[in-house]
Order: sequence, then C-alpha cells, then structure tokens
Amino acid sequence: MLWIILALLLMISQMAVVLINEYCRPQKAVAWLVLLYVFPLVGFVAYGFVAKEYSRFHPANRKVNRTLAPLKEQIAKRCMRRMALEPVGPPGNDSLYAMLQNQNFLPITAGNQTTVYSEGKEAFEAMFESLSLAKHHIHIEFYIIRDDGLGEKFQQLLIRKSQEGVKVRLLYDGIGCHRLRKTYLQELQDAGVETGCFAPPLSAFLNKRINYRNHRKIVVVDGQVGFIGGLNIGDEYLGKNAKTGYWRDTHFKIQGDAALWIQYTFAKDWFCVKRRLLTDPVYYPVQPAQGNELIQIIKSGPDETILELIFTFVASAKKRIYIETPYFVPDSGVLLALKTAAMRGVDVRIVIPAVPDTKLVYWASLSYVQEMLDAGVRVYRYQKGFIHAKVILCDDVACAGSANLDMRSFTGQYEINAMFFDDQVVNRLHADFFCDLNECEEIKPEEFGARPASLKAKETFARLLSALF
Repeated sequence: MLWIILALLLMISQMAVVLINEYCRPQKAVAWLVLLYVFPLVGFVAYGFVAKEYSRFHPANRKVNRTLAPLKEQIAKRCMRRMALEPVGPPGNDSLYAMLQNQNFLPITAGNQTTVYSEGKEAFEAMFESLSLAKHHIHIEFYIIRDDGLGEKFQQLLIRKSQEGVKVRLLYDGIGCHRLRKTYLQELQDAGVETGCFAPPLSAFLNKRINYRNHRKIVVVDGQVGFIGGLNIGDEYLGKNAKTGYWRDTHFKIQGDAALWIQYTFAKDWFCVKRRLLTDPVYYPVQPAQGNELIQIIKSGPDETILELIFTFVASAKKRIYIETPYFVPDSGVLLALKTAAMRGVDVRIVIPAVPDTKLVYWASLSYVQEMLDAGVRVYRYQKGFIHAKVILCDDVACAGSANLDMRSFTGQYEINAMFFDDQVVNRLHADFFCDLNECEEIKPEEFGARPASLKAKETFARLLSALF
C-alpha cells in the first residue's frame, strides 16, 4: 500500500512541476501532462531536458545582439535611403503595416527582384548556377543535407569553388543532419570549406536546448544573390523518395537590398555557432537596383517569434486567405483568427498533404479539420505527391519561406520567411495555389464526419501532444 501512495505522490509532484512552469502555456502543459500520464518517469526526464523555455534575455543572447547591432544599423540605414526614393509605401491595411514596422522585425526593402520556383529541379538548377558563378564568397545554411546524388553534386560544387579561391562557409543543423557522414564533411573541410554545426545533439541535449532547431534554408552568393524557401539538400526534394513521390515546394531567388538581410541572418547564425564576426563591407556590397519590388525578410526563432505577425496577417485579411503547409498545427489564436475570417465572409482555403511524411503530425492536422469545415473554411488534400510549400496569401500580400503553420515554427525553430508586396510575385503564388488545387481533393464535411472512430482517436491523441511539435 505504501508504494502505491509513494507512486501517487511522485506522479502528483511531477505534474505540479509541469503546471508551475507551464501555467502561461496551457497547450504545452496539457501535452506534457499526457506524456507524464502515459510514461510517468520517462516523460518527466524528457520534460527536464526538452522543455526548457528559451530566454531571449539570457546574457549570451544579449551579447550576440549587442555585437551585431552596429552591423544591423548600418544595413538598415542603407536600405532606408533606397526606401525613401519609393513613391509609395507597401500596400496592405494599417494594422498589418503597423505590425511590420515593429522594431523586432527587419525593415522593408526596395529595389528587389524575385524569381519563384515551384519545383526542386528548377530551383536547384538556378541555385547551383549561381553558386558556380561566385567570385568572392558563398554562405550556405540548411536544416537537412543528405549524402545522396544531389548531396554529392552539391558537395563537389562547393569543393570546386573553394579550390578556385572562393570563400565557402556552410552551416548545418545537428539534428537535421545527424545521418550525414563525417567523411562528407571532412572532404569539404579538406578542400578549405569552413563548416559549422548548429546545436550538436549531445551538447544541445546537455544544455537542454535540443528542441530548438535551425530550420532555415539559406544560400547567399557574393552578398548579392540570396535563396530562401522550403527546399533542403537531398534527392527526396527532387521527388525521388518512394514514400512521398512527387515533391511540391516553393523556393525563391532574391536580388536587391533584401539579399543583405538574408546575409545578415546567416552572419548572426555564423557568429552564434563559430563566434566569428562577418562584418567586412565586402560581404554587404551596395546592391544595384535589380527591380522595383518591396520585400521584407522575416527572421524568427525562439528569441523572436513570428506568432504575433502570423496572427495579425490572418486576422487583417478582408478578401482571401490561401494557405499551403505540410503541417497544419496552429495555436488557438491563429485557429480562431482563421475561423472568424471565414465566418465574416473571407475566402479561406487550406491545402495540406494527402500523403503524410510524419503520421503523428498528420493526425494532429486532421484534428483541426472538422472545426475548420464547420466555420466555412475549405480544406483540400494534395494528391499528386507531398506538398512541402509554406505559403500564406492574405489579400494582396504573401508570406512564404521555411516556416510551417505549426507551433514549432511559431516559437521553437529558427526560420526565415519573406513578406512579398509586389503584384507580380503575389499573383504568381496565387496562380500556383490554384494550379495545386487541380491536384487536390476537397474534404467534404459529410465524408470527413464519417471517418473511422480509430482515426478520430488517433487525432485526439495527436492533438493533445500537438504543442510539442
């Protein structure tokens, strides 16, 4: 009898610790309580190592911001001078524009030109062509790098450019690249490529930061050409994975002042990993006016979340909200904003995969579908293969990049997105969205309501844990 009482006291004390620490984050508290109930001791140990809240006020974070503040101010002044020459400001409503002007965000830039890629093949061809033309430096940052056909081609190109005298720097995530061979990296290093690992698994685990990953995908060539979007390096992004098949993604080539902020984002990450500053003016050249587009680079992470921006973006829509995301796990505020928009007549449509790459996340996504349908939101499942594009279109503005519509991207991962204000770019993404709808099956309320009870149970369980992924 005594051991039962002790076990209950242990369980209650563990739950009390979670509730005290997570009282401001009820969704996360519920998720951890479920884990504690299913795996009493293991769940609490996992909580201790995984659930540590990131502090943007940590001395190390303040030091990084202070160190890079002069560089940020210098770039901002240059961008403001070009913006002052623009006859009109960015379109959009006042509430969204006020949010975008917040000092926590990088400034809107002018004189940009964007190329949109809807498939991996064309994106990688453009990316590799730009890399091959590099004269001074190449800066690269990916969440995943595979040691496969595309990965080998990527490696050999970097080796060749390094041997030609181009300075090549490569950042990769410790968890995303945990399967990458050490010899792959050693061959790069032997050729003169500088590499850095963001949060290696062991040190991240011991420092209780293993849950904070660098999900950015960045390529910068000579400080003038930048690539961001949803693509990592691997054959699966060319549609060569038997499980997912055809891979639908969205990636961008950006030239102009916005490329300076992509470079700045890399420089900040490089300093965090290597403790080396990249402040030489050669890395931030004066940008020729490539076009007349207004673009705002949005870098985010646990130290500067984009949750408030996404909420404002969705809540301010007047005509349309079109979303493509591989993982639809919104927080309660964004969920309410989407339902409210649909109920006041906004055309809200969401595209998610029909073929999941992660079943637990897929079940969590499905758990939100019924209330979306009840509010008048139209939800579609992409049938052609796996849709990995991360695009939100609200009226005449688009937000796209590496961030998914889930809690990890909102608050736990380092991401890079861009706000596009130019009609040509927004219309292209709008056309891509409707082209994708041709490859989708719309979820009908009556059919979805008749799904098996076993699937509903899986959705419920996944929904309870959704705050953790």
